[in-house]
Amino acid sequence: MVYDYYASGAEDQWTLEENRNAFARILFRPRILIDVSKIDMTTTILGFKVSMPILIAPTAMQKMAHPEGEYATARAASAAGTIMTLSSWATSSVEEVASTGPGIRFFQLYVYKNRNVVAQLVKRAERAGFKAIALTVDTPRLGRREADIKNRFTLPPFLTLKNFEGLDLGKMDEANDSGLASYVAGQIDRTLSWKDVKWLQTITTMPILVKGVITAEDTRLAIQAGAAGIIVSNHGARQLDYVPATIMALEEVVKAAQGRVPVFLDGGVRRGTDVFKALALGASGIFIGRPVVFSLAAEGEAGVRKVLQMLREEFELTMALSGCTSLKQITRNHIVTEWDAPRARPAPRL
Repeated sequence: MVYDYYASGAEDQWTLEENRNAFARILFRPRILIDVSKIDMTTTILGFKVSMPILIAPTAMQKMAHPEGEYATARAASAAGTIMTLSSWATSSVEEVASTGPGIRFFQLYVYKNRNVVAQLVKRAERAGFKAIALTVDTPRLGRREADIKNRFTLPPFLTLKNFEGLDLGKMDEANDSGLASYVAGQIDRTLSWKDVKWLQTITTMPILVKGVITAEDTRLAIQAGAAGIIVSNHGARQLDYVPATIMALEEVVKAAQGRVPVFLDGGVRRGTDVFKALALGASGIFIGRPVVFSLAAEGEAGVRKVLQMLREEFELTMALSGCTSLKQITRNHIVTEWDAPRARPAPRL
């Protein structure tokens, strides 16, 4: 039940497969004979310095994967010098995660029908030292995840959604289909709209990242509504099936943003080469989700450290072999995609 919850996508899972496959259709144009003896992967995310552009996406209920859950993930992220995003539906509270020690952390937010719950939670995250809100905007209803329906997925009885424990919203009822889908139908606000993005800015000073944008139109609206950044995401292919892979939607969003706010990507990143491809298409950084929960299940904190180290080393090698010594040297010319015009070749002489 737990493995299926983490691994599956919506309906036919076409987008789940496409999130991976689309990366494989982007090829490199490496530049050679460049001194790559020193490589700098550091960058700044919303003003915070990080060791690399590889960040941790919000994934729910991590204690289903490992007893230490979000604690282990938080410590691994901090050790790697990168940012963890804590899910609203975490099995550890914002205060508990903050207590693991220093680290730059963002908080992913679902907007509940009861806005007092939302306001309270945002204030708690801010008090606990979280630095930004990642507002998930692609989930007015939960996508149809057929494995969860078949398994009648529910949160195991010894766990709770810790952030909501005191509000009688911490438990998930058994259901004939997916317990999570029933929970979302009962609690999450389907009326969520752009005015709510503005409302959020009145209750917090934290910058707001809008997570779940895949079109130019919504990019422009997000910036108009005051978003500090955009996360190009299809929710790990778990919401609407047959949307494009995020790496395919990225360039459209980057062009519409016109450099006004940073654009990030999640979905399908499994290799350092994928990180490079996203940055070449204009992303300021990428978020990983499933690699975190799978490595957490395998080896707890050490597993998450390992996955961050592997991606870091692969990304560094990709930079070196492409002839880039800093992130700003990664350009669109370092890759070729299927939608690029064929490069002009001199006409053959007759």
